Amino acid sequence: MAIHFQNSDVSFNLKQKKKLKEWIKFTIISEGKTVEDLSFIFCTDEFLLKINQNYLQHDYFTDIITFDLSNEINKISGELYISIERVKDNSKDLSVNFLEELNRVMIHGILHLCGYGDKKDSEIKRMREKEDFYLNLFTSNLN
Repeated sequence: MAIHFQNSDVSFNLKQKKKLKEWIKFTIISEGKTVEDLSFIFCTDEFLLKINQNYLQHDYFTDIITFDLSNEINKISGELYISIERVKDNSKDLSVNFLEELNRVMIHGILHLCGYGDKKDSEIKRMREKEDFYLNLFTSNLN
């Protein structure tokens, strides 16, 4: 059971790693799953664009791409690629703190691994509710 944070082609120093790991594990356990192996890979827009083009055949920038590597239905394993540049831009566009937006993006990817979608309006609404719920827990209880 491990959660890893690493950089690909960007220099980025993630703070509060221990608290983030506790929060991520709490989220996964609360969703009825267990953590196997998770890797958060922080990168640039260009790096993530190439992944988007090569693996998903999408030709646009995005803030996160999540690959589900789970072998069992209730055990979560995956790689979560996050563009630091895109998160910074989104935080400015949304007028929110960078770390708040980064936490939202991280938990968004975790919720995908837990089985939540975001294609239909009803899925998007449920995803936002879950993101808000776990973000509020992080800022109020685990911080």
